[in-house]
Amino acid sequence: MSGISSVTVYCGSAPGSDPSYIKLAQKLGKAIAARGWRTVYGGGNVGLMGAVATSARDSGGKVLGVMPHFLRELEGVLDGIENRYTDNMHQRKQALLDEADGLIVLPGGIGTLEEAVETLSWAKLSLHSKPMAFLSENNYWRPYFTLVDHMIEGGFLPESFRQLMADTSTPEAALEALHQRAIVLG
Repeated sequence: MSGISSVTVYCGSAPGSDPSYIKLAQKLGKAIAARGWRTVYGGGNVGLMGAVATSARDSGGKVLGVMPHFLRELEGVLDGIENRYTDNMHQRKQALLDEADGLIVLPGGIGTLEEAVETLSWAKLSLHSKPMAFLSENNYWRPYFTLVDHMIEGGFLPESFRQLMADTSTPEAALEALHQRAIVLG
């Protein structure tokens, strides 16, 4: 990998209980577009997904939404972007990874966590070497990193596992973490 030109964003289809989550998603979409990178996301027009994609699109960025057919009615479709449809969630996750040079995890629920953990599992198995950053608002991902540390201390993960992901608190820090890791891997 020689650099970053396309970033997949895993995030909630809900807005969350704190308005700062939506603002963070909007800032991230704008920051990705400002770097000239493409935003790839789960395709919905709701919650943090809709916020990050709308912000990227409205800031002049390229956006690719990837969604299974069955979610079209439930989550809606954003106009003015490239939309791709899959037959199921497994194909969606594979496409989200395939289209990414790096990945950012915003706050979200069980689906967001599942996407991030599966992607990290694939990295641990050397199936890809794409950089990942968790982007927190109000220390959202702190319990996750505490759990990872617990797994390392328990001998179920190597210490090197922590190097697969950055823990960040601003869009700029998340994007820079991807950029720096891509240079190392390049």
